[in-house]
Amino acid sequence: MSTHDLYTTAPDTPLWQVPASGAARFSWDYDDGRERLLALYQKGKDKQWDGNKRIDWSLEVDPADPLGTPDDALTLYDTPHWAKMTEKDRGELRKHYTAWQFSQFLHGEQGAMVCAARIVESVPDLDAKFYSATQTMDEARHAEIYARFLHEKIGMLYPINDNLQGLLGDTLRDSRWDMPYLGMQVLIEGLALAAFGMIRDTTNKPLPKQILAYVMQDEARHVAFGRMALRDYYKQLSDAELREREEFVIEGCYLMRDRLRGVEVLENFGVGRKEANDLSEQSPFLQLFRKLLFSRIVPCVKDIGLWGERLQKAYVDMGVFELGDSSLDLLMAQDEETAEQLDRDRFAAEEQARVAEVEEAMAQGGAAGPSGE
Repeated sequence: MSTHDLYTTAPDTPLWQVPASGAARFSWDYDDGRERLLALYQKGKDKQWDGNKRIDWSLEVDPADPLGTPDDALTLYDTPHWAKMTEKDRGELRKHYTAWQFSQFLHGEQGAMVCAARIVESVPDLDAKFYSATQTMDEARHAEIYARFLHEKIGMLYPINDNLQGLLGDTLRDSRWDMPYLGMQVLIEGLALAAFGMIRDTTNKPLPKQILAYVMQDEARHVAFGRMALRDYYKQLSDAELREREEFVIEGCYLMRDRLRGVEVLENFGVGRKEANDLSEQSPFLQLFRKLLFSRIVPCVKDIGLWGERLQKAYVDMGVFELGDSSLDLLMAQDEETAEQLDRDRFAAEEQARVAEVEEAMAQGGAAGPSGE
């Protein structure tokens, strides 16, 4: 079935074209480069994996409850709309929310792939080009995996959210080579990581848990790459240049905060736009979710040297200022360990199943006796 047959609302055009700007830069300096970045590049090569093999696609997913989402996490819960809904309607609501969330993940991963390719083209340093080439492959794998999950397990997609598309467009249209890093690696990837992590840690469904854990293992490297490259570069910029980047971050963070309402889902259930916005703003779960989503962005922005007065005031206004003291290194180490532990648990279970099969076969053979009777 065509993807376009699965969209709740068809995209306006089959292709979105963003005019390219900025120079393609070649470096003739083939010396080793920065040790930290080359070590990350080596790790990027070592950690490549195949989504067809590492993920167990035979696992069943119930479209009416793909993530095990509790009722009180749904925006319509405990409202007059909820009271009127049948169990089938509520299952359909869960399906739509999952389709909306994972569709935005999918569109964001395609954007990350394009941005990583743009970094390969525009960044002046060869070591950064090397690493970003591995990231382009990672993002392609992520887009492939999310698309497969939506096609095969959910059977529904949502178009890209307007705010996400706006930030992607602003990031790609900017001619400065550091802007794909800032827009994608810091803002969009940082927000996505926090969203992935919250679902990974709360879902009781094995397939989405696998997908999110393995994608996050890659993303931990990507954020580390953006931090290294931008921290080094922003030390060289003037106050005026830093303020320009901070304005971009402020605007992007407000766009991302507004992206998180899922109003499109409620509209598909007959809720008007204004009421859908009001219900979303009043949802305690969404307020907590929104705050946690900035747990990866705020400390990263502070770490790379963007921490001017206006930016700090914006984070105070959003209620996320205190997140600037969070340890990104600890969060990334936890992402790595979660994926590795999931692998260990899965392989141990598979090994136990194989041993049990062999023991059962031997017991049956012994019971049959020498003559096979």
